[in-house]
Amino acid sequence: MEKNQYIVALEIGSSKIVGAIAEKTSAGYLSVKHLQEEKHLSSVRYGIVQNVENIKSSINRIIKNLEGMVDGRITQVYMGVSGRSLHSIVSEVNRSVESTVPITKDLIDRIIHDATSSPIRNYETIDIVPRAYYVDKVETPNPVGQFGSSIKIKVNLIVAKPALKLNLNRLMTLNTPQVKDYIVTPLAVAEQVLSDSDRELGCMLVDMGAETTTVAIYKNKALIYLNTLPLGGRNLTRDVMNGMSVLEETAENVKKNINNPLDPGNVSNVVIEGVSAPEAANYISARTGEIIANINQQLADAGISSDAIQSIVLIGGSAHLGGLLQKMEDTIKIKVRMGQNPPTLNILNSDINRMEYIELFSLLAKAGENIEPGETCVELNKYENGPTFEGMANPRQVTEPERPAEREPRRNKPEKRNRWKKWTDKLSSLMSEDDANDEEQ
Repeated sequence: MEKNQYIVALEIGSSKIVGAIAEKTSAGYLSVKHLQEEKHLSSVRYGIVQNVENIKSSINRIIKNLEGMVDGRITQVYMGVSGRSLHSIVSEVNRSVESTVPITKDLIDRIIHDATSSPIRNYETIDIVPRAYYVDKVETPNPVGQFGSSIKIKVNLIVAKPALKLNLNRLMTLNTPQVKDYIVTPLAVAEQVLSDSDRELGCMLVDMGAETTTVAIYKNKALIYLNTLPLGGRNLTRDVMNGMSVLEETAENVKKNINNPLDPGNVSNVVIEGVSAPEAANYISARTGEIIANINQQLADAGISSDAIQSIVLIGGSAHLGGLLQKMEDTIKIKVRMGQNPPTLNILNSDINRMEYIELFSLLAKAGENIEPGETCVELNKYENGPTFEGMANPRQVTEPERPAEREPRRNKPEKRNRWKKWTDKLSSLMSEDDANDEEQ
């Protein structure tokens, strides 16, 4: 019987680090019930790790806690990649081919490799996503097996500043699990959360985080455009903090406790932690309008009209701002809905079944598709005295303490008995001599 596989994924965001373990059965079912997170404020900026040692310590604690939950040792992890400099670049490769020989997958792979042969200044290629294939100038979804005299392949190069991946590598040292693979987080989310019809008819996935907002645009089942904006929910918080002269924690609580801060004219005239709700709403509404305008601009930058996009799917920790969905729909004039957790992943723990973990769950689902048969990210502890049951202490072999040996009855040693006999014999002899002397007198 094949053993279940364990998959571990880590997602490092601008406000928190989250790690989780998923279990994949031999039948292919994927489930998760173990998740750990640590919040931080200044160690990651715009999705890029700034303080490697602080984040490394957080990861070590997350790994240790997860290991305790499954009673094993985590040996490798899948790491999500996202951040301010992450975006796509279109590259095309044309090749003349022998018209009498069918196009093979190996040929396609070589052509795609050629698309990345030229380095891109100041950027590192993280992933390659095919966009379109053309055989004799006719677009085709799959050129393998076809005949033609020329082939053109258009690909999206997913690139980022070298520091993005370099600092992720620095987090995993010899004393920590090794990175099994890097997965581009927004691509994993799009693959797991968007439906086939979303990608076919045209869809814009918007992931609004604490300090960045990532936009991925799909059309005709292909990725058209990917870009990361240096704007997020923390910008709203800081505007309130600076404008109202309060601490960031207070500004964050005020932002979360206004029902619809994007409609300042209808906000109740109340005071929250010493801050006027209508006045705070003015700051929040103004900055949110700027973010939505930048999101809308991505359509133009991608060279696609809003008419070609049927829907917007909104995710991310900052996407739950009151009134954001309706405000975005009214501004961009495209239907907006909230994204849902991957349907292929069974979340067994109700405490972690929350939309704020959609990126991590998507990484687990994608890794579950990529992991090879027989591979696992966790080595379970083995015990000789029986199985380990969840929720119970690990079995231990208990031995009775050794009892002291029973003492034998004390016996006189022969040497002592001999000395005693000699002494009594001598005493008897002396007494006999005294008696004899008395008789003589």
